[in-house]
Amino acid sequence: AVGSQVGDVLLYYCYCEVRDPEKLCAWQKALCQHLHLTGKVRVASEGINGTVGGSKLATSLYIKVMLSQPLFKNILCQEDFKSSAGGAHCFPDLRVGVFKEIVPMGIDPKIVSYKETGIHLSPQEFHREVEQYLSQATQGQSDTILLDCRNFYESKIGHFQGCLAPDIRKFSYFPSYVDENLELFKDKRVLMYCTGGIRCERASAYLRSKAVCREVYQLKGGIHKYLEEFPDGFYRGKLFVFDDRYAICSNEDIISACRYCGVLWDQYKLCSSQHCRQLVLTCPSCCNKGLTACCPVCQEKELKVTTRASGQILKEECECTRRRPRVPIEHVSPRMLDTGK
Repeated sequence: AVGSQVGDVLLYYCYCEVRDPEKLCAWQKALCQHLHLTGKVRVASEGINGTVGGSKLATSLYIKVMLSQPLFKNILCQEDFKSSAGGAHCFPDLRVGVFKEIVPMGIDPKIVSYKETGIHLSPQEFHREVEQYLSQATQGQSDTILLDCRNFYESKIGHFQGCLAPDIRKFSYFPSYVDENLELFKDKRVLMYCTGGIRCERASAYLRSKAVCREVYQLKGGIHKYLEEFPDGFYRGKLFVFDDRYAICSNEDIISACRYCGVLWDQYKLCSSQHCRQLVLTCPSCCNKGLTACCPVCQEKELKVTTRASGQILKEECECTRRRPRVPIEHVSPRMLDTGK
């Protein structure tokens, strides 16, 4: 995209006790507006989670102010901010709000708290663990599961070699996924990872609450921090991001395919059917043939072009969402994703 290198996009979170979320929210909104930042910030009584874009000066000032905010003192540090090339144009607008959870798992933070989290591993430690896991897995004697806590469309375009990637559409389906598949995790060492580390904080706490695993570890700083240190490590493909860029890359590997012709392709577009919010992998030549929807149902809908009074946007259920059960049950052997190498 034009000017995609001009500024930065920051990703961060901080779990801490927030007595007055409304007040923090108002302060946060004013700060972002003042610095002309766009993006999304979630505030809750359990902390703050944000991804914001702006000029390099604005994002560095933002970090400075955040680090000097008394609430986050001694908890948040420079290292907690992951940054990538982008800017304010990566988000349509600024949204700051108060929520029950800073990452939507759908379970009351009082019931499963971030305080019960797994053991954090630095990118170096995680790299060594994955290396060991992969060498044992080839001999078929691993007591470890490398678990991707993200959604299927994220793991589809990039993941760690040999990982177990649940076929889930939303993070709020993760707890039910665990419940349905407790057998998989019995007596296992679990190494889990997500984009920036935040989903692992709650996911590991949830998994630990089930008391079936031997140990639960998580990648500190997520794939983001890992790729800074190991751009050619065990993570292959692109890193999915929740803004207009859709993905950022550290290596040139393409591990996914066009849903229409099967050619290697990993750049998402939104389904062309007006009210469908699904992402679709469709290569330029298929796009040129008019294959721009996520599935035949949507392709047909698009041709009929439905206009609704009051122009409200409805999230559509379509063939591909219906084919995906809310919680897939992994039978016997987990869906381990290899890199096709």
